[in-house]
Amino acid sequence: MTGQRIGYVRVSTVEQNTERQLDGVALDQAFTDKASGKDTNRPQLAEMLRFARAGDTVVVHSMCRLSRSLDDLRRTVKDLTGRGVAVEFVKERLVFTGEDSAMSTLLLSVMGAFAEFERSLLKERQREGIALAKKRGAYRGRTKALSKADVTEVRRRIAGGAKKAQVARDFGVSRQTIYQYLRLAS
Repeated sequence: MTGQRIGYVRVSTVEQNTERQLDGVALDQAFTDKASGKDTNRPQLAEMLRFARAGDTVVVHSMCRLSRSLDDLRRTVKDLTGRGVAVEFVKERLVFTGEDSAMSTLLLSVMGAFAEFERSLLKERQREGIALAKKRGAYRGRTKALSKADVTEVRRRIAGGAKKAQVARDFGVSRQTIYQYLRLAS
């Protein structure tokens, strides 16, 4: 294929570093999301999918960076290769072109299933760790986004006609967080 080499990089949190992914890989364009793999709202993935054209190659560090769901992974790869876009996974050393053999299809399914399984194990270990910490009294849950005084001020401002979006910006939280605190008051 003679088109562009398009990189897609994803990390789960804003604090995580994207540099190790696709380091040293020659790319013409790169798209980076800082969102969980299970999150369907990944704007840079959507933009990359719109940007890719026949003859291009989408380069991803690993299958788990593109998706943690086997169904989603297969759908995305099939969509891209169906449009004439190759998909290259650097870590797994696999390239899919749409003219893939039965072995390639099997490898995509098996490797994708392992990524999904790995995520399930991670979540299970996390739940077990939280349960043990709760028994010891060491787990307090997430810290509240707003203090009681902040919540009182939020309610006062909204009751006074302030826009929820502006109040959210002023307190450094999302509108959804504001709505959650307002629902708790009801």
